[in-house]
Amino acid sequence: MFKANPVARIIYSSFMPDNYFARYLPLLIHFLVAGGIAGAIVILSGIVGYRKPTRAKLSPYECGMTPVGDARERFSVKFYLVAMLFILFDVEAVFLYPWAIILRQLKMFGFWEMLLYIVIVLVGFFYIWKKGVLDWGSTASGRRGEV
Repeated sequence: MFKANPVARIIYSSFMPDNYFARYLPLLIHFLVAGGIAGAIVILSGIVGYRKPTRAKLSPYECGMTPVGDARERFSVKFYLVAMLFILFDVEAVFLYPWAIILRQLKMFGFWEMLLYIVIVLVGFFYIWKKGVLDWGSTASGRRGEV
């Protein structure tokens, strides 16, 4: 009959246990330890922490301004516009990391493609800059920042 090679048995044998759930034991231990540490920190801060509630500490914090009036007042659209633009350009910057990793494999084609990508991103940046979206201060021309 056929006899298995001992070297092949070592190479092709699995180092994982036969029990399927035992493979996830390290992950379970990790979650338990992380949850235990987080719970201990919260409980200890509640026990050890010094609390002296005052009216100022119990009031909601709104960027250093004392909260007055209705909470449903209108916000400037610029706030949301700048937030969305920040996320947009942040995500576009993330595309530079994979390119930097494989730059040597892409050679000059990858360089020129990424240069084109950066030029397109910069055109968008200069467009929103010229439209005044990034200007937070009031301007003499009034409604300059609208897109």
